[in-house]
Amino acid sequence: MLYQFGTKFRDEMRPRFGVLRSREFLMKDAYSFHIDEADLEKYYKTMFDAYTNICIKCGFQFRAVEAASGAIGGSFSHEFVVLTDAGEEEITWCNCGYGANSEKVECLKIEQSKEEVLPAEEILTPDTGAVEDVAKFLNLSHKKFIKTMIYIADEKPVAVLVRGDHEINEIKLQALLGADETALADEQTVISVTNAPIGFAGPAGLKNIKIIADLSVVELSNALTGANKKDYHLKNVNYKRDYNADIVADIRKVIRGDICPKCKKEELKFSRGIEIGHIFKLGAKYSKSMNASYLDATGKEKFIIMGCYGIGVTRILAAIVEQSHDNDGIIWPDNIAPFEVAIVPLNYVDEKTKETTEKIYEELSSKGLDILIDDRDERAGIKFKDADLIGIPYRITISEKNLANGNVELKARRDAKDAVRILKSEEVISELLKIFKK
Repeated sequence: MLYQFGTKFRDEMRPRFGVLRSREFLMKDAYSFHIDEADLEKYYKTMFDAYTNICIKCGFQFRAVEAASGAIGGSFSHEFVVLTDAGEEEITWCNCGYGANSEKVECLKIEQSKEEVLPAEEILTPDTGAVEDVAKFLNLSHKKFIKTMIYIADEKPVAVLVRGDHEINEIKLQALLGADETALADEQTVISVTNAPIGFAGPAGLKNIKIIADLSVVELSNALTGANKKDYHLKNVNYKRDYNADIVADIRKVIRGDICPKCKKEELKFSRGIEIGHIFKLGAKYSKSMNASYLDATGKEKFIIMGCYGIGVTRILAAIVEQSHDNDGIIWPDNIAPFEVAIVPLNYVDEKTKETTEKIYEELSSKGLDILIDDRDERAGIKFKDADLIGIPYRITISEKNLANGNVELKARRDAKDAVRILKSEEVISELLKIFKK
């Protein structure tokens, strides 16, 4: 396995989300090389566990979920997603242990009650091409519609069918077709394929074009579709009688109310989050293209099997701040705080205050803790506010009043403002060494 930490650059026209999605960022990349899929599977599990441990040590509330591999490709991948409403990712999960990025999650077939099959009928729907408009015009549920979208997949048009209340998952569609590129067709292509403007396409009567139908579409009885004719729709459309599909598959986006594909019992739950890591089983995709091979024990030439593993160092910091803060500022977890302890002497020029500050500093530093002394000539309130804003896990306050009894104050950043412990200076040292296992 080869890895590197390096600065990367993303060509963002309008960078957003602060350091979550900036043009420049720090990342760890790694690639592993294997003799077969079994060896990759074993190492993939090792990396999965390593990324899980990183998330635990950072104090994250997170989920590792199945994900679409995207442009990188490969047979399988997992994203490590930190749960926060500020995240740009949406994940779905279930109490049974299943979890997937919303782009990847499998959508089960939705069983529909079968109706008596009625004769197909063309109806006038003037200037109502959108599902919302037609549904309102005919007083019909969106669930009775078949949306027919014309896509271009590797320069060839295909018709894609989903139920009226669903959206096409273009990542699933592209993977299903094995296409390098998929995109919605322009208006002229739609007209040439359907003989009608956008909004009036339907599967009945379409010729010389591949038709891809979602699982939910073929379950519909007496559905409504475009009639491939301007200002007209076709009602009572039924699969097999009025149209056929070349492929029937899961090609839609997940929605609220969908059932978990693993346990097939509970409704999926939805959360937003920040992707901080992604691991992939690449297989032989790149080794084949680069003719990267090895000779096995019998002297036979075989392609190297690869894995890929990335984690965003900059994103980890941003994700921690999003998940671990309050109205006063950052709350750094103990493991990655820039300083574990802030010592705040209220009057640093006082000889006894200075002596106690330096004694505590020396004792804790000698045990490997990083300590910050705020020796500024500022009011106590300003020092406390800045310590909270920076987010250092523990604060020791040294005042002349407490020192008169040989005491100092210890406060954890996560605790309430008034949760202050009064301890002897020796006790505060031993307490912090115990907390940080030094």
